[in-house]
Amino acid sequence: MRILAHPFLARLADFGDRDAVVHHGERYGYPRLLDSLARWRHRFDEHGVRAGEVVALHAAHSPQACGALLALVERGAVVVPLTTVPPAKRAEFHEIAQVQTVVTVDGEPSVTGTGRAADHELYRRLRADGAPGLVLFSSGTSGRSKASVLDFHRVLDRYGPPKRPLRTLSFLNLDHIGGINTLLHTLGQGGALITVAERDPDTVFAAIAEHRVQVLPTTPTFLNMVLISGALDRHDTTSLELLTYGTEPMPPRTLRAVADALPDARLKQTYGLSELGILPTRSRGDGSLWVQLGAAGFEHKVVDGTLRIRSEMAMLGYLNAPAPFDADGFFDTQDAVETDGEWLRILGRRSEVINVGGEKVYPGEVEDVLLQVPGIAEATVAGAPNPVTGMVVRATVRLTRDEDPRQLTRRVREFCRGRLDGYKTPVVVEVADGPLHSDRMKKTRSAS
Repeated sequence: MRILAHPFLARLADFGDRDAVVHHGERYGYPRLLDSLARWRHRFDEHGVRAGEVVALHAAHSPQACGALLALVERGAVVVPLTTVPPAKRAEFHEIAQVQTVVTVDGEPSVTGTGRAADHELYRRLRADGAPGLVLFSSGTSGRSKASVLDFHRVLDRYGPPKRPLRTLSFLNLDHIGGINTLLHTLGQGGALITVAERDPDTVFAAIAEHRVQVLPTTPTFLNMVLISGALDRHDTTSLELLTYGTEPMPPRTLRAVADALPDARLKQTYGLSELGILPTRSRGDGSLWVQLGAAGFEHKVVDGTLRIRSEMAMLGYLNAPAPFDADGFFDTQDAVETDGEWLRILGRRSEVINVGGEKVYPGEVEDVLLQVPGIAEATVAGAPNPVTGMVVRATVRLTRDEDPRQLTRRVREFCRGRLDGYKTPVVVEVADGPLHSDRMKKTRSAS
């Protein structure tokens, strides 16, 4: 199997001694990053890791993780990046991906074989093309996680010649298409990736202030946490030039508050899926949820109110499910959208729409109102069965202070009156004991 070198990897040597990664406050220039790649190359040689081998990479953002990832791509392996997950979920991912080798970066680095065969048809296609691969798992909030298989060379093709190096915070995990995009875009431009030990508001914004971070890729859920925490008042944010958000619909109230709190930073909505990659986007304005999808390598259309996308770097398919491509190669995103000429507004996943007596309720619209209720820190909305209307709206909230549940329900309904149609007002209000978001800083919803 002949592996063709990708120019992305050769480009890294052109950036001199610029910062490549700042990890635990220590600066690693591009020569040190390339040294890490060389050490992993030698280690993989010693353990007989071959082109086309399926390798699970257990790692958080670090210079060592970057070096191992790049060495595996260079070798032509199929990389399965995984972060901290429960042992049962990890075993499930290994089984689905047919992992043959496990690479652990944190602590004492290790390379361990599993004795498993990896003969899926998608892997055979990658090997026949002499291409490295990337396996990404969906969040799996409902049912079993789906495993997307991508050609890693196609992924790298999205990152063209360097234009302007920027200092970017590594907020999104490596097991997420957004985290992979952050890493590759930053390094491909000769920029610096700033890691954080924890993803709480004060840790993140302390790192932004200390290391003069210019770009923060994050999620609406985290931005809401930032606003509630007051972290913006405790840290210097003057270095921030661009704040990108995606992975879930943005509550308008949160977007307006962030725009007011960070008037000198540009806010940009992103759009991407593990199955398709990250699309070029342009927001209508800092306070607007209308977005324009770029056409460089992508095409899109709207069918029955649902967004469909064709991508040059689209996945080859799922390891464990049929791929929802139509006859023309368009992927059904299942995202409901509104259109205004060339602009789109993403309303949410069709699977999350609540049907109340024939009326559609999008959870994001209700959640935006609930976040304005004093004392509510987080809110998620889903459907609950009802014998009359089929479904009613159920809200689950996390409070900033204890409150009697009956009083809370009355207060929520009163607040929603006049702000929401009656059928959109929560009938059931439940108080959560813990966070209402996943480790990807994305809302977790469950329908009854």
